[in-house]
Amino acid sequence: MRHKPAIAPNIPSVSADPTVEVTMTVNGQTVTRHVSPRMLLTDFIRHELGLTGTHVGCEHGVCGACTVLIDGRAARACLTFAVQADGAELRTIESEASEDGTLSELQKAFAECHGLQCGYCTPGFIMNIRAHLESGEKLDLSDEGIRDMISGNLCRCTGYKNIVAAVRKSAQHFNRK
Repeated sequence: MRHKPAIAPNIPSVSADPTVEVTMTVNGQTVTRHVSPRMLLTDFIRHELGLTGTHVGCEHGVCGACTVLIDGRAARACLTFAVQADGAELRTIESEASEDGTLSELQKAFAECHGLQCGYCTPGFIMNIRAHLESGEKLDLSDEGIRDMISGNLCRCTGYKNIVAAVRKSAQHFNRK
């Protein structure tokens, strides 16, 4: 006859899939969800909220395709857990255009300067640049300064020349406000 191992009577049971409640403001709307503590912010944005503009590229924080703004600062959503954004203000690429679909000046600059080709990396670039434009810091708009600003975002199509032009154009417009 086999003996079953004894279960310690005072150890609380742990659910196989515990969830945590998170609340954050996403593109101006407060959302609350129960998520796994290990859910990545990219998965939260794309699957829980249905906002598919945030792209998943390398999933290692290298390419920048998943860049979003958390409390105004650029962050890699693929390296951030959703629970880390609890209580934060989150902005995704969907926050750029107005409700009627009118593109932001930054989006217009990318289109006018041909700063995108396949477009996969574009949301990450735009969110990173948005963080710089809104930072209040004096921006170095030389080619080298802009290339440094966007160095955390990778593009396999454009060669960056037109992206640099788009950043310069949008920064000049932004500074006129």
